[in-house]
Amino acid sequence: MLSASKILVVDDEPRMCDSLKLLLNNSGYEEVQVSNNGHEAIKCLAKNAFDLVFLDIVLPDMDGFQVMDYINQQHPDTMVIIITGHVSMQTALRALRRGAYDYIKKPFEPEELLAKGKNAIKQKMLTCENRSINGKLDLSEKRYRYLIQNSPDIIYTLDNKGNFTFISDIVEYLTGFKAKQLIGKHYTTIIYEKDLEKANWFFNERRTDERVSHGELRIKVCNGSNRFELCEIKYLTMELKSTGMYDRPTTEDSKHLGTYGILRDITDRKRLEVQLQHAQRLESLGTLSGGIAHDFNNLLMAIQGNISLMLLDVDSSQPSHQKLKNIETYIQRGANLTKQLLGFAREGKYEVKPTDLNKVIKNQNRMFGYTQKQINIHTKYEENLWTVEVDQKQMEQVLLNLYINASQAMAVGGDLYVRTENFIIDEDYIKHYHARSGRYVRIYVTDTGIGMNKATQQRIFDPFFTTKEIGKGTGL
Repeated sequence: MLSASKILVVDDEPRMCDSLKLLLNNSGYEEVQVSNNGHEAIKCLAKNAFDLVFLDIVLPDMDGFQVMDYINQQHPDTMVIIITGHVSMQTALRALRRGAYDYIKKPFEPEELLAKGKNAIKQKMLTCENRSINGKLDLSEKRYRYLIQNSPDIIYTLDNKGNFTFISDIVEYLTGFKAKQLIGKHYTTIIYEKDLEKANWFFNERRTDERVSHGELRIKVCNGSNRFELCEIKYLTMELKSTGMYDRPTTEDSKHLGTYGILRDITDRKRLEVQLQHAQRLESLGTLSGGIAHDFNNLLMAIQGNISLMLLDVDSSQPSHQKLKNIETYIQRGANLTKQLLGFAREGKYEVKPTDLNKVIKNQNRMFGYTQKQINIHTKYEENLWTVEVDQKQMEQVLLNLYINASQAMAVGGDLYVRTENFIIDEDYIKHYHARSGRYVRIYVTDTGIGMNKATQQRIFDPFFTTKEIGKGTGL
């Protein structure tokens, strides 16, 4: 390896140059060139890259320091050893400050020159090798940093006191906390208050390898985050995997340095699990309600049969005749209720047929107006409203529920506005809403009540959801 090194000898004495070239060739260095002045040396340096230059300070056309300046600018990796017969401490220091590896004072022993030359070349090889290793390390670090910073999971490290020494930038997107602001902060900064005790156990865990600790934690979201400004989310549910860091393989004498781990956002997964459980409960409730409705319907039919037989024996002029007819009306209402329960049990398989919604709304408004005198009902009906296919009883129930909720929001009275219109959903509308294009009828129901907060608005279509107290009805 050393024999392949390129060496340049620069000295104003030709005999010195020839002697040094012969000495170096005999020592195994095959590529050795010589120059007797500064300009000639610079020309050689311009054509070739040398590993080592033996440079005399005193040259006929320029001093050796000028040649050194050229080497520093064009070939900073080239090693320089100063050779001079007029060396002083000041000259030597000046040469070393300009980047010379070493200096030799004439006269010198051949062994001294060969030893210093060999050391200089080895130093250059080590420097190049270190630069290559550092370059690979930098590249490896960039790759791992890219992987870490583009991971959807939060990757972090803690010192042995529980303070963040690193946390990936994704933490800002997920929680609103800036990564730079968390460095040096204790891990409790991001833990939801009710999970602090659990977090203390997880983050202080020192297990490694297959015994790595894992579990679920709730992580706070930053109040100033734009991501959460329109909702009331206070925390995210995350899956944690935490591992201890040590200065050596875990033994009794190993020193605990800190912890590293991963936080994975599973909020959506938990939400879907809750929705699945809710759907399963509704399915069970549907089965139960179907059975109850079927048995209840049989009871109503038995009562209906007996009432019909009694009416055959009662003259219409008798007072009991009207009471029996009232019982028939209540039985019919009960039958309609069982139909709704059966429809729920059959996942919405109701009696769907072409219906004029203007007529349905007018009937409901009239009935509701009889019972709620303190509310003024304002209507605006679309002329030639399109016929729609709906279950009329379901629509009546929906309208009634809306009206009742409106009246409860206007306890001292108010105004109820009901409007219908024909509406066409086109391709542009579909891009923003989950619907099929075509002709629709739109119903507006507006009241002057107290309204709903954001949390209630997000759940208004949940079956059996209510904000009412027990005994006050079930709302929508």
